[in-house]
Amino acid sequence: MNTSSLLGKLPHLRQDFAASIVVFLVALPLCVGVAVASGVPAELGLVTGIVGGLVTGLMRGSSLQVSGPAAGLTVLVFEAVREYGLAVLGVVVLATGVLQLLMGALKLGRYFRAISVAVVEGMLAGIGLVLIAGQLYSMAGLKAPASGLDKLAGLPEAVVDAARSTEALASVGLGAGTIAVLVLWRRLPRRVRTVPGALGAVVLATLVASGFGLPVAKVEVRGLVGSIRLPSLEAFGELASVGVLGTVLAFTLIASAESLFSAAAVDRLHDGPRTEYDRELMAQGAGNTVCGLLGALPMTAVIVRSAANVQAGARTKASRVLHGVWLLLFAALLPAALGVIPLPALAGILVHAGWKLVPLREVVSLWREHRGEALVLVVTAVSIVAVSMFEGVLIGLALAIAKTAWEASHVRLEVIDKGAGPVQAYLSGNATFLRLPKILDSLEALPQDRPVELDLSGLHHLDHACRTALENWSARHSEAGTEPVKVTTG
Repeated sequence: MNTSSLLGKLPHLRQDFAASIVVFLVALPLCVGVAVASGVPAELGLVTGIVGGLVTGLMRGSSLQVSGPAAGLTVLVFEAVREYGLAVLGVVVLATGVLQLLMGALKLGRYFRAISVAVVEGMLAGIGLVLIAGQLYSMAGLKAPASGLDKLAGLPEAVVDAARSTEALASVGLGAGTIAVLVLWRRLPRRVRTVPGALGAVVLATLVASGFGLPVAKVEVRGLVGSIRLPSLEAFGELASVGVLGTVLAFTLIASAESLFSAAAVDRLHDGPRTEYDRELMAQGAGNTVCGLLGALPMTAVIVRSAANVQAGARTKASRVLHGVWLLLFAALLPAALGVIPLPALAGILVHAGWKLVPLREVVSLWREHRGEALVLVVTAVSIVAVSMFEGVLIGLALAIAKTAWEASHVRLEVIDKGAGPVQAYLSGNATFLRLPKILDSLEALPQDRPVELDLSGLHHLDHACRTALENWSARHSEAGTEPVKVTTG
């Protein structure tokens, strides 16, 4: 087949080929960094990136969205590996993929868009804070405490320990330099910025570490095949554990929500076909199922790679498939190249990524316009840091539901007293138990020696608790010899 006929079948091949190179260069350091931060072999991050390109990338859903290991799941994966071991991770990811396939088949993907944005942003903010705290220890070559609160509380002591060690200071300096390069990368000339910032920062850090012979830790290389572990029958038995099932649910909720919110964001970046949410959820499920079978990291759609894909001029899903091919070739032909990457540089990249997950501007904006939403965001983030990922998300969802119920139960009581005759009371809106104290306070303040006409025709909803309370109030009001309360319904 000649070039002209190939271009006839794939009219956007040139744009997609160029975009795939950019996405590959963006994904490479992030795949490795996320894996190392998750406490698994670096190659497993590449495996997930490859599957994200070759499996999820081929499926329908969101044509320009790119999937792979994400910083948003790093904390949860690290906790799962620490608690249950690397052997169980594949089973957890496999079960996550199967659940996503099932939800996609049941057409539940669209309902993830109903999750409060404040909860999702709070979830990412909590993840970002824990990720930053944990990677600051890695930058200094120190072991991080297990819980989020302990990570934050132990930072002052870690600073003192690092200041006493020449090796730790060199490691911190390299990590801090990596962050500085990432922050300043946008200000460099356009020709330089054709290289993704994360890749440029890692290359510079590697050159500095090697050139000056800095005593810093490097990525351990095991080889692609040696890192893949198929789940054992014993590992599948762990699914009977309540803790493992909770981890599966947390993976499913967070990975699905992050992927579908990312899809909505990517749709705003281009004018091409819109995302089919149920198909995209099934594509993510298929990818996670394969990742689970290979014992790799879970995947989500990643907004950084997806945005880079769109901005690089990608037109079809061929770009994300090709980026998976380049990751596979790198992992197969150049695995030893990973062994020269200093760990402080990867920690610096993840500190920068974690900071981008903390929506400071959004919190300020929400506080000015929607304080309830801002409260949900902050409480979700703090709960994740203070308790754990799964419980923190549940607390955020519960608070968001309670806030919505409170706002939906808006009720108004209008009292008209002409000084003679019956007092007229008009109740409108949604009368629920949440507003019951306010309703009763207003009704009990009416004169006891006057007849009352209570008009309920303006109510859209009257729950059982309110109905019972109104009946009891009516009986009490009539006990003093007053005429019975006249109630009018719609």
